[in-house]
Amino acid sequence: MRSPICDLLGIEFPLLAFSHCRDVVTEVSRAGGMGVFGAVSLPPDRLEEELRWIDEHVGGKPYGVDLIVPNTIVGKGQALSTSDLLGLVPEEHKAYAADILKRYDIASDDLDDVRRGHLNLGRNLQEAGAAASLAVAFRHPIKLIANALGVPPQIMLDMGKQHGVPIAALVGTTQHAIRQVQAGVDILVVSGGEAGGHCGDVSTLVLVPEVWEAIQPYRNAPILAAGGIVTGRQMAACMAMGAAGAWTGSVWLTTNEAETNPVVKDKMIAASSRDTVRSRARTGKHSRQLRSPWTDAWESPGAPTPLPMPLQSFVSEPALRKIDKLAEGGHRGAQELATYWVGQGVGLMNRRTSVRAVVQEFKEDFLAAYERLTTCLAE
Repeated sequence: MRSPICDLLGIEFPLLAFSHCRDVVTEVSRAGGMGVFGAVSLPPDRLEEELRWIDEHVGGKPYGVDLIVPNTIVGKGQALSTSDLLGLVPEEHKAYAADILKRYDIASDDLDDVRRGHLNLGRNLQEAGAAASLAVAFRHPIKLIANALGVPPQIMLDMGKQHGVPIAALVGTTQHAIRQVQAGVDILVVSGGEAGGHCGDVSTLVLVPEVWEAIQPYRNAPILAAGGIVTGRQMAACMAMGAAGAWTGSVWLTTNEAETNPVVKDKMIAASSRDTVRSRARTGKHSRQLRSPWTDAWESPGAPTPLPMPLQSFVSEPALRKIDKLAEGGHRGAQELATYWVGQGVGLMNRRTSVRAVVQEFKEDFLAAYERLTTCLAE
């Protein structure tokens, strides 16, 4: 295809796939799109291991790495110790999470130990932690580096230019988009409120053309549309509105290769577009996830107010990791509670299939949409 994204990234089809699963990343890249590996939770040694594996299996095709370095976060720029971070989490929140588990016959006496093992995420959200991840990433032949929740740190912008690697940034408003363009970001990932994970509250249908128009006085940076996109016809619609391609995440969660818990995969396949919730209760910032009794409990009137990032993650992630493990082992209460990030496009994700098949379906569906539009033109 002819697209600024294809030209910039050296890919055949402007479909990018964000995933925490290295298998998904490699398969999308090998099929002509670009896989982008989510690295925010990994320490440098694990990231090195994962990227080395991708290098060995991607067949020389382009791939990228995604980090999260928020502009606003508790302790930003401070050298907080493990005990300092954990000490900022109120007992009320820990007790509330433990009570939810208890209601579903899950013990919570080991959650503090799990929290200590989760602190790497807090470090990676800081610029110093991100710098360590960037040092690893740029030792590999990556062709894109992406950042979420704010303007990328200067070190990311500088290293991208130094290595000739384009920088992408996720945005949810026109104001965010303008700031990113002014900072020198190469690609805007324009993410509507339908998206899984962190998202704003403006729909993709409105946000993509709004951002395209807003950035024209500054620079015509290529746009990747994101949020609820799980078909080629949606991708075609976004490109008609000014996008140069699509950034996707949720659609890969039900593929055969995905790391998603099989229990959650089954829930997603059965879900409708109304079975998601946009909440601050998982990370401290609004993110969309599959609705379950866990998410309902945090949205109930008696729930504590979610803590700012990263403190809320220290409350939720240890419990959710335990739920995930027990659910996969057959625990009925954990299976009820189990959830994961997913967008409203989940209503169109109705079967398990391979990553390669999803890419092919995107291509065929895109072409069919294009042909439908051409029939509307008078001869």
